[in-house]
Amino acid sequence: MVSIPEYYDGKNILLTGATGFLGKVLLEKLLRSCPKVNSVYVLVRQKAGQTPQERVEEILSGKLFDRLRDENPDFREKIIAINSELTQPKLALREEDKEAIIDSTNVIFHCAATVRFNENLRDAVQLNVIATRQLILLAQQMKNLEVFMHVSTAYAYCNRKHIDEVVYPPPVDPKKLIDSLEWMDDGLVNDITPKLIGDRPNTYIYTKALAEYVVQQEGAKLNVAIVRPSIVGASWKEPFPGWIDNFNGPSGLFIAAGKGILRTMRASNNALADLVPVDVVVNTSLAAAWYSGVNRPRNIMVYNCTTGSTNPFHWGEVGDYLNHSFKMNPLNQVFRHPNVKFCSNNLMLHYWKGVRHTVPALLLDLALRLTGQKPWMMKTITRLHKAMVFLEYFTSNSWVWNTDNVNMLMNQLNPEDKKASIFCFELENVSSKAACNRGISITITWGSCPSGYAF
Repeated sequence: MVSIPEYYDGKNILLTGATGFLGKVLLEKLLRSCPKVNSVYVLVRQKAGQTPQERVEEILSGKLFDRLRDENPDFREKIIAINSELTQPKLALREEDKEAIIDSTNVIFHCAATVRFNENLRDAVQLNVIATRQLILLAQQMKNLEVFMHVSTAYAYCNRKHIDEVVYPPPVDPKKLIDSLEWMDDGLVNDITPKLIGDRPNTYIYTKALAEYVVQQEGAKLNVAIVRPSIVGASWKEPFPGWIDNFNGPSGLFIAAGKGILRTMRASNNALADLVPVDVVVNTSLAAAWYSGVNRPRNIMVYNCTTGSTNPFHWGEVGDYLNHSFKMNPLNQVFRHPNVKFCSNNLMLHYWKGVRHTVPALLLDLALRLTGQKPWMMKTITRLHKAMVFLEYFTSNSWVWNTDNVNMLMNQLNPEDKKASIFCFELENVSSKAACNRGISITITWGSCPSGYAF
């Protein structure tokens, strides 16, 4: 079978979400490991006075692309930034850009989404469902499209304890929901949101499940693949170990724990911590598109990109690793000696949050006021507690994901592509424990670095 780099030779790629965490890594990996790719159309909206070209150039100038700049200094010539707004009708594409995309695109990587857990339902539907539907409609017009690769989440069906690599029926008909949101006012939408999302924890998870169904139904005539990563963390190996660019998810809590600010959070010590490095997700996505492009499977291919089933790692172990790592490698300017503990009992959690978080924060702020300084600790603790609430569902429950398609995909790679330095995503080797260690080590680097970057 043709290798992955050979498949992408001469191909024109359309990428959404290139300014996001996953999209950046995918763009870098694609251009570095598949150097004969013809061009990459990057859909980017104007933001904060920056043109799409300026936003892309800012990304390309970052540390993430250092290795690519050394190996292929002319890589920028392959990137075509296109002004687009995914939330607008027809993606707000100019007619000439639309024609160029329709005429030449071979593979689509749809990585764009809002990942905010507290996004209001209307905006979450607009960004995760309607935008996906509009991209599918554009894909249907493409003359040379081979694969539509959609990035979802392993928690799309977290209301199930065992999740297979299939698209399940949606909680509601997406079309009916979209039609209803058009006439509802914001107050009514907010009132009905808890009833709509039901046993799903937030609007992000809810709308990603709807988006999968839209991809399956609207893209029935397309060659579709869906990759579902679990909790995406810092890079394992590529382009260098430990790269991350945000405080989302566990990374922010790791830093707070290292600084001695976070001492207690809700988590079950026995719950699986399903952490997967971002470069593993990217390798899986590139391989999934390659497999569907070469083999043209009759049915939609779904890949659960998770680690918990192959090499279990629990949140109790995460706490132990955090305390040990920060003891051996302390951060600069810590508030207290790091000593994080997880608690699953609701009453005890509130007690320890008061004793270990609120009271020390109040005392510090009092001391700051008495010395004429501006208090800040209680404000930080309040923000920390809000962030913890969004993650409690995932740190207190466990799921079992079927990974047969991922295992099959790995077995289909030729020996060269299987090498760890190229397209390896063998999850038995990339365990949650490795991901956690990497996440903790990068947190130590980031928390000690004034610039806020993990270099």
